[in-house]
Amino acid sequence: MLPMKILISGASGLVGSALTKSLEADNHQVIRLVRNESQASEPDAVLWSPSEGTIDTDALVRHGRLDAVVHLAGEGIAAGRWTKAQMARILNSRVDGTRTLSEALAGLPEHPGVLVSASAIGWYGDRGAEWVQESDGPGEMFLSEVCREWEAAAQAAGEAGIRVVNHRVGVVLDKKGGALAKMLLPFKLGLGGRVGSGDQYWSWITLTDLVASIHHVIDNETISGPVNAVAPAPSTNREFTRSLGRALRRPTLFPLPAFVARLMLGQMADELLLGGVRVRATVLEQTGFEWADPELDGALLRLLR
Repeated sequence: MLPMKILISGASGLVGSALTKSLEADNHQVIRLVRNESQASEPDAVLWSPSEGTIDTDALVRHGRLDAVVHLAGEGIAAGRWTKAQMARILNSRVDGTRTLSEALAGLPEHPGVLVSASAIGWYGDRGAEWVQESDGPGEMFLSEVCREWEAAAQAAGEAGIRVVNHRVGVVLDKKGGALAKMLLPFKLGLGGRVGSGDQYWSWITLTDLVASIHHVIDNETISGPVNAVAPAPSTNREFTRSLGRALRRPTLFPLPAFVARLMLGQMADELLLGGVRVRATVLEQTGFEWADPELDGALLRLLR
């Protein structure tokens, strides 16, 4: 494959860092969107402010035509308790940033080949044991609303003829960050256990496969619209708990009751821990994507041992 020029927002985060490293290892040129003016003078950086709706389009033009743009920036979903102010930050950081970027890309003299804009499986809401795929409509939870507005904010890029992929990401597994990293200490201490009933589905993907899936949708020009970035075998919370215990060789005898989770986290508990969705990655399957970590037991063993 010929080297590409790829613009990334959120390049310093868990996914962005891994993606940048992977792209550069394949001899692609990575340009980073940054919010700190002290970084803007770096040759591979472009200054932007999602909250103010500004981006240095002159710097973008100087870099020449972009082959792809990957948009990952946004307030962390689990960064803090969901007060009204925090929920507004979660929503606005995604909608404002996506709109600012998509409008800037639409206005460039040469459009990029593709915009891969992160979204989430929160689109589907709490669907119990029902299988869902990309063609299914949104749920009615807060994260469903976030995802609807988040994906809609890329409209300007799509109307300009840019291929837009809405990458609906599941629970990302990596021992260096995200949900798994937060679970490791209590589980290592033998204090882990199921959350609530344990019957809720967690649709997960390893960081390795998530990065590979982004490569896949960039390279495959037939892919546009929503793409579920999850492993082919989602697990219930009960199954996840047992698998993590086996990988760490620790018992999992301390459940977290639903009422305690709600006392600790409020609405966030219902949407992130107690609710669930069983997601099928139909687009990735139909376009020949191959997972490095298709099964949970093997994935956790690789990550943790």
